[in-house]
Amino acid sequence: MPNPAHILILYAPDKKMVNDLAQATAEGAQSVKRAEVSLQTPKRTTKADLVAADALIIGTPNWTGIKGSLKLYLDNTGDLWEEHVLAGKVGAAFTASDGRHSGTEFTLLTVLHWMLGNGMVIVGLPWTPVMARSGSYYGATAAGEITAEDLDQGRALGRRVAEYTVRLKK
Repeated sequence: MPNPAHILILYAPDKKMVNDLAQATAEGAQSVKRAEVSLQTPKRTTKADLVAADALIIGTPNWTGIKGSLKLYLDNTGDLWEEHVLAGKVGAAFTASDGRHSGTEFTLLTVLHWMLGNGMVIVGLPWTPVMARSGSYYGATAAGEITAEDLDQGRALGRRVAEYTVRLKK
C-alpha cells in the first residue's frame, strides 16, 4: 500500500471566512482515502514542511491581492524555487473578501502564479451553476458572509486536490 498523500493547507488566519474555508477544504481532503491533511499558518510552517508535503493549498484573505505577511513568507522561499523541490507537487488556492468585486480572482491568480513559478501542478474547480452566484474555477472563494455554497466549494477543492495527489503518488 502506498504512503499517504500529505496535503498541507497553509493559510493566513486573519479573517473568519478564511478560517472557515480552510476547515472546509481540510474536510474535503480528509474525505479521500490515503490522504493526510495538515492545517498550518505561515508563522508555524517551515520550508521543510513545504518540501515534505505532496500538495499545497494556500488560503489568504483578499487585500486587493495576497495578504502581505503571506506574500513575504512565500517570497522567502526562493531557494526552494532555485532547487526545484516543489516542482511536480499539486497546488491550489482559496480566498475570502468583504466584497464580491474586490479582486478575489486576482488574489487566486497571484497565489497560483507563485505555484506555477515553482513548477507545481495546479488544480482548480470545474464550472458549476453555483459559480454564477459564488466562486471561481481558479479556486474556492467567499465574499461578504460565507455561505453553505462557499463551504461546499472549499470541500470540493480539498477533495479534488487530495484525489489528484493520491493518483500521482501511486
